[in-house]
Amino acid sequence: MIVFDLRCEENHVFEAWFRNSEAYEDQAMSDQVECPFCGSTSVSKSLMSPNIPAKSNRRPRPGPDFIKADHMVAASANVPDSMEASAEDVKRALEHMHNTMKKYRNHVKKECEYVGENFAKEARAIHDGDAETRGIYGEATLEETEELLNDGVDILPVPGLGKLDS
Repeated sequence: MIVFDLRCEENHVFEAWFRNSEAYEDQAMSDQVECPFCGSTSVSKSLMSPNIPAKSNRRPRPGPDFIKADHMVAASANVPDSMEASAEDVKRALEHMHNTMKKYRNHVKKECEYVGENFAKEARAIHDGDAETRGIYGEATLEETEELLNDGVDILPVPGLGKLDS
């Protein structure tokens, strides 16, 4: 998996994960990549800085822009005024996110077979070639999900099966 910083025609910057560079190109060319703020499908890669991990024997030293609170670390954005999000921008982004999750959820429910609590067992059988290849959805425990991912089984969460505003 690879993460790209993307920018839409409205100058919103966001990140998205793809299987590889080719997957990004294919999805972008077919207008399948949407800005989470405004829904625009006119996106391009933005400038990115490489993610170089610190040496394992060294602890990262936060600079003055970092604020520690229990287990969270927040950084000041230092975003130019022209890119700051207003309350209306945030509201539009949340509405767009909810609508996108709803479309995805409805697509999965329409196109895939519900297998309930047998999801992990069925996903593994499909992956191993012991069951018919098809789209499925259902429930899995966190432990089952981790095992599937560690074993290379391609699965994705289906967002918003419960309340979208929780």
